[in-house]
Amino acid sequence: MISAESLAVIRQTLPAVAGAINEITPLFYSKMFAAHPELLRDLFNRGNQAAGEQPKALAASIASFAVAVLEGNAGQYDSVLDRIAHKHVSLGIVAAQYPIVYEHLFAAIAEVLGDAVTEEVAVAWTEFYWAMADQLIAREKALYDAAGVAPGDVWLQAAVVRRRLESADVATFELRGLSAGLPSFLPGQYISIQVALPDGARQIRQYSLSRGAHPGDWRIAVKRINAGDTPAGEVSNFIYDNVFEGQQLRVSVPMGEFTLDDSTDPLVLVSAGIGCTPIMGMLQELVATQSSREVVVLHADQSAAAHAYRHELADLVGRLPAGRLHTWYERAHVDYPADGVGRMNLDRLPLDQSSTVFVCGPRLFMSAINEDLVSLGIPQERINHELFGPLAEAVA
Repeated sequence: MISAESLAVIRQTLPAVAGAINEITPLFYSKMFAAHPELLRDLFNRGNQAAGEQPKALAASIASFAVAVLEGNAGQYDSVLDRIAHKHVSLGIVAAQYPIVYEHLFAAIAEVLGDAVTEEVAVAWTEFYWAMADQLIAREKALYDAAGVAPGDVWLQAAVVRRRLESADVATFELRGLSAGLPSFLPGQYISIQVALPDGARQIRQYSLSRGAHPGDWRIAVKRINAGDTPAGEVSNFIYDNVFEGQQLRVSVPMGEFTLDDSTDPLVLVSAGIGCTPIMGMLQELVATQSSREVVVLHADQSAAAHAYRHELADLVGRLPAGRLHTWYERAHVDYPADGVGRMNLDRLPLDQSSTVFVCGPRLFMSAINEDLVSLGIPQERINHELFGPLAEAVA
């Protein structure tokens, strides 16, 4: 709980903190990694750190939560805190690591803001930090308890029982437990995978489970990411190039709140590129449960050849009594017609305004589609997002 006195100080100093936050967060990470190099080597995403994405996400998280608290709308931030908590649990983060973050974050704040950080200011922002941290710790404990594991004890070994190419740069991996079935999951959830890289680092990335709730078995898709406008995919490329049938992967228990509800409302499932993976899991579940819900599936990709699970997607939608599929490709092909060429266009699609919507894809794609959906009359609170990247930066 943040005291009234501290709230007043936060309100007064937020402009200064927010104005310097993009200087504070990179300094925080540099201090923390200097003191704890193992965190960068084995926990934090080195690619996001190198690109500056994680510091930007942390800055957005701090500023957004502070504004929500000051406006008395902290409850509206619950969905973001839930999303962060799921990610933390999939990484095995525990309560004992929060003081490390506090120490180096406040050292960075003091260094950047200097004399402006009076004792009163330090007390207020300390209360703010622990108010946010305590909410995350409580959520994470509940998730550990629900998964039936001790805090941090999320890792297990899984065998690769099948590897199959879905497109030129996407491979499917089917996984099975070594001595027992893998933990159950909800369609749309993800797992973390930790790999030992040639330089000794043990980097972690998340991969959506791309099939329905099949007892004991998991399926993921890994996309090879070549260097271009973005850095090459360090972990995904390693898995794509080096992991084959008969080998093992170190995996976490499933996490994620991007999951189907159990209502009868119409569904709109929207994806681009490898963002189709959680959507595939949802569709398999809808088919397996013989759902009668109206389901509109919208997918955009570079081309029909690049579209992973293209045939399976069409088959699943065709097995839904009220299913419709629309596709857009950047490059058209006479043998594989799509609804459109280029950017996904929702203008002529009759979408029920009472639909529950799930969107997964690149950040710019999701931002544009979110704007389109709202303009068509679908309420923001009915639109769910899954972003493959740092979590705190808002899409909506």
